[in-house]
Amino acid sequence: MFLCIITESFQRLLNKQDGHRAEWEYPFAVAGINISFMLTQMLDLKAGYPSSLSGICFLQLLEDDEMAFDNLFCVAFQMMDAQWLAKRATYMEFNDVLKSTRMELELELALEGISSVKDLPAYNLLR
Repeated sequence: MFLCIITESFQRLLNKQDGHRAEWEYPFAVAGINISFMLTQMLDLKAGYPSSLSGICFLQLLEDDEMAFDNLFCVAFQMMDAQWLAKRATYMEFNDVLKSTRMELELELALEGISSVKDLPAYNLLR
């Protein structure tokens, strides 16, 4: 069920089916690479043991779900797209949207009672 939700959500993202779209948008593949890099930095994945709160919270999610990174990537991509639409961003504002996505995701990971990616408020963006 969870994989089905993610697959459908990604198909909508790829085909730019949600919201009012601009003529010039972010390139999908480039956005995915940037989100992967953002998550790698935010979660301290290069460190032997993470020192950031987000990284520590992520390790707890990973203990129970080996797909936690993949699922978090999908949620982050959907968050970024939602912010892109809400801000009516242009291609030149991509970095600003990515930074605000990171800040929002860090806040959600730090919430009490988060034991799974499904517990994140932004998970509801995957419909």
